[in-house]
Amino acid sequence: MGNNATHTTKQMLTAHANKCPCPLILLYLYIAGRYPAPMSTKHSAMIRIKEGFRGQRSLVIPKMITDMLERDSLGAALHITDIGYYPTARHHFRERREAPGQFVLIYCVEGRGWYRLGDTRYDVGDGQFFILPHDRPHAYGSDDRCPWTIYWIHFNGTLAPQYAAGMHTPHLIAPASNSRISDRTALFEEIYFTLKAGYSIENLHYALSLFHHYLGSLRYIRQFRLAGASSSETSPTATEAACRSAIKFMKENLERRISLAQIAQFTGYTPNHFSTIFKRSVGHAPISYFNLIKMQAACQMLDSTDMSINQIAAKLGFDDTYYFSRLFTKIMGMPPTAYRTADRG
Repeated sequence: MGNNATHTTKQMLTAHANKCPCPLILLYLYIAGRYPAPMSTKHSAMIRIKEGFRGQRSLVIPKMITDMLERDSLGAALHITDIGYYPTARHHFRERREAPGQFVLIYCVEGRGWYRLGDTRYDVGDGQFFILPHDRPHAYGSDDRCPWTIYWIHFNGTLAPQYAAGMHTPHLIAPASNSRISDRTALFEEIYFTLKAGYSIENLHYALSLFHHYLGSLRYIRQFRLAGASSSETSPTATEAACRSAIKFMKENLERRISLAQIAQFTGYTPNHFSTIFKRSVGHAPISYFNLIKMQAACQMLDSTDMSINQIAAKLGFDDTYYFSRLFTKIMGMPPTAYRTADRG
């Protein structure tokens, strides 16, 4: 009777841990032998999980579909096998002791992490990406103190080695006035939601066409930035340029929590002086305007996706869903759930 009760307790806790990876439960299961033991490296956390992060999104393309794509003229050149987004992925860890047979792209947009390829360990920070080769074992994980937020894609195809060549080391995408980071994020979202909508051949071909563009935006960063530059704009004043630059910086950091000091530093002004010229020019204090942009993005997600409120909050850099809902209600005049169902147009 006692053994059966203990077994049932472990089953219940294991099921709960898969849905909500509470550290204490995972530690209990590790001691009880129901979770894999941690590796003994100096970079290891006691608790390690593959997925289950608040606000995460992921898709695994069915093998029947990837097999079909390998025989398809467009898909054989490049196709996605898995795709996802993990916000603030505390205790995230994956290890593949054998060659995975597919390339793994990880783009860290906030926080820190690391990966190991062969005997070499690399540290990864905010704004860096890397592509792990298909033919070598590897391991990667999130930093214990400052866990990363990552976009990730597993892919294959005859052109995959060309896109991945030389990308096994961390590459930095630094914010700048023409960095187009938000454009790249929009590309990822379009790929993800196209695949989520279904696996018709038209959906697959469109998503893979976008994926070529997405990889090109990473491999050919300078060309991607120049292609988005507008030559028709008149030369702004120094104040206008600073405000435009700040708004661009805000839009490209919607998923992060940034301070007035960080925005001001980006423009080259002191916080007090920047706050004064920004409010005079735009009509809002910088952080208030940043929150307005975030709520605008939240409205777009509520309108055009089936993401949960938790997922939208996490995507926009809010750890506290209740705070996100209160801020949304203050700005929009109704809570997110009411906005989603309200009649518009």
